[in-house]
Amino acid sequence: MPRRPSSAALVSALAVFSALVAVSSPPASAQVPVPLQPAPREAQWGTAVDLPARILISVPGRNAEDEFAANDLAGAVKQLAPAPAQSSLVPYRVVLLRTDSLEAKALLAREHLAFDPAMESEGYILLLDAHGATIIGATGSGIFYGVQTLKQMLPLAGAPRVIPTGTIRDWPAMAYRGIDDDLSRGPFPTLEFQKHQIRIFASFKINIYSPYFEHTLLYPDHPLPAPPGSALTPAEVADLVAYARQYHVTVLPEQEAFGHLHQVLKYEIYQDVAETPDGHVLAPGQPGTLPLIKDWFTQIAQEFPSPFIHIGADETFELGAGRTRDQVQAQGYGPVYVNFLKQIHDALAPLNRRLLFWGDIGDANPDAVPGLPKDMIAVPWNYSPTADFDKLIEPFAKAGMETWVAPGDANWNSVYPVEKNALWNIQGFIREGQKLGSTGALTTVWNDDGEGLFNMDWYGVLFGAVAAWQPGESSIANYQDAYGQLFHGDATGKINAAEKELMAAEEALDNAQTNMTSDEVFWLDPWSAQGQAVAAKLQPTIADLRTHAEQAIILLDQARASNPGLREPNALIAMDLGARRLDLIGMKFELAAQIVSGYAQALAQQHDKTKTSDTERQLDEISSNNGRCQDLRDAFSAIRGEYSQVWLGENRPYWLNNVTVRYDLAIERWQRRGEHFAQATRDWQNGMDLPAPASMGLPDQSSH
Repeated sequence: MPRRPSSAALVSALAVFSALVAVSSPPASAQVPVPLQPAPREAQWGTAVDLPARILISVPGRNAEDEFAANDLAGAVKQLAPAPAQSSLVPYRVVLLRTDSLEAKALLAREHLAFDPAMESEGYILLLDAHGATIIGATGSGIFYGVQTLKQMLPLAGAPRVIPTGTIRDWPAMAYRGIDDDLSRGPFPTLEFQKHQIRIFASFKINIYSPYFEHTLLYPDHPLPAPPGSALTPAEVADLVAYARQYHVTVLPEQEAFGHLHQVLKYEIYQDVAETPDGHVLAPGQPGTLPLIKDWFTQIAQEFPSPFIHIGADETFELGAGRTRDQVQAQGYGPVYVNFLKQIHDALAPLNRRLLFWGDIGDANPDAVPGLPKDMIAVPWNYSPTADFDKLIEPFAKAGMETWVAPGDANWNSVYPVEKNALWNIQGFIREGQKLGSTGALTTVWNDDGEGLFNMDWYGVLFGAVAAWQPGESSIANYQDAYGQLFHGDATGKINAAEKELMAAEEALDNAQTNMTSDEVFWLDPWSAQGQAVAAKLQPTIADLRTHAEQAIILLDQARASNPGLREPNALIAMDLGARRLDLIGMKFELAAQIVSGYAQALAQQHDKTKTSDTERQLDEISSNNGRCQDLRDAFSAIRGEYSQVWLGENRPYWLNNVTVRYDLAIERWQRRGEHFAQATRDWQNGMDLPAPASMGLPDQSSH
């Protein structure tokens, strides 16, 4: 750290600073467009100034939290491109001040700036002039968030080495801004990647990280369900919680306490607490049910210092299907559900934590909501881009309960997140949540198909962070224009364009109306009966699908070529993977159809000696070094390798084989088909007839 100036010298310097910062908005020609995300609540910009080679950061108060923020800023400064040789020798000074310091009070008074009560918890003021920047906050989180905003203003590689002048007053619209990350359906991140997530989340002013557990939190007293090598241990929890605290992120554990517990209830020793044998739902009223829940959450409370614990309790579809059938028939589903949540609430009361739960009941049975304990926090969720969000929130709001809203990233069962749906859903749900007094937002990531890669999810989840900080309806267009620059350091706009190409590819696939997810279509055999039905729907859109996906790949390559130092390279590989998987969907159905038609033509003319060369060409195009079968084999093989690379860049090895085996089967399918056609070709060249299409595994074309 540089030598700290004396208080008297600092006040003198700040007086000069205050004379230079224009509080009133300068002429439009002097405005400096800064694509900050989240956008500050209030910002007035002056002209840009050159950023000298030396940048000095000081923390006069010597507060440990603020010194951590200063070090975080220093790390970003080290990544800047070198200043020009003729750069000013006068350093650019950044000062971090608490509102209760004499220096901050003097500066705020001179600038006639108020630090309002709404700003106390996490707000900040950022003042920039030609000589430096001052960040003022009442808390460590406020200082830290001011630093994150300043980091976004630092010049990109290859861009002019300038920084804006101006004034920012900023504070969040919602107190709790979080990401709910599914760690129970296959991919399980390494601890190092979770720390990486924490750093990125915090840089976009997220303050809640909520890992979702069904069976992947290791309980020493209940170790059986935890998969070896794919569960968070007590030591790892301690490490993660301490790491997140530095970044003003609370790790809010979510352990399912009612439904979604098949991975526990499939074991024999838990059959006495299961609603149905080997089912998904804990049975209320069984002697062992509440003790099991209390064991779990007592350990959670000991390991996680969060003031909140999430008990899940969503999609309890089996309730009333087994042990509680008579009870549900007599009382109704809603009352039985609410009564069990009350029992959980009372059993966990000694832990002194606020309990969150998924708010399904508000939509399914709103009349039951008033029976819930008022100190619980309802988290209504919905992932539709056009849903009536009000009706999901209002039952709890009317009952006097606090609510957080939970939009979704639309990543589940998809080869790449359906970002158009995600952005609309996040925008609308958080907007309506703010209108109805929701204090938090949890943007959710789910891995239902076991194939989810978080490095594909940043585009959606970071918009969730932006929308939760900003008041009202957040602009999707502004976010899209800023994303590539802020997340990847891309000044070309090509990453933004690539994301839009991926969205266009997904829209082309959606327009086919296959009634299947993109993941299902990706794995579908195009020659199966279902595959043929889907092929007919896809045929008009395949060209658009492939063109947009391939254009995304080209744009990504161009962006990386223009700046090999782009940030988050693994996320760029994940984008490339998503584009290639979308392209392969179109390629698969396109080439499969060409094989069918090519073989039909070869079959029809196989005895015509004048067309022998053409027949050989048709058969070679089906199977040879560059045959259609080999093209598909090669495509699945290449994507398998890229998929494994992305997976291992963020996740533990557990479960990966459950995904790559699907690639192996697809590779084997097209390899065997290629060999089958090659043998038929050799036999034909030796005087035998080509086999009937059905014997080659080709679909019946008689009705086409």
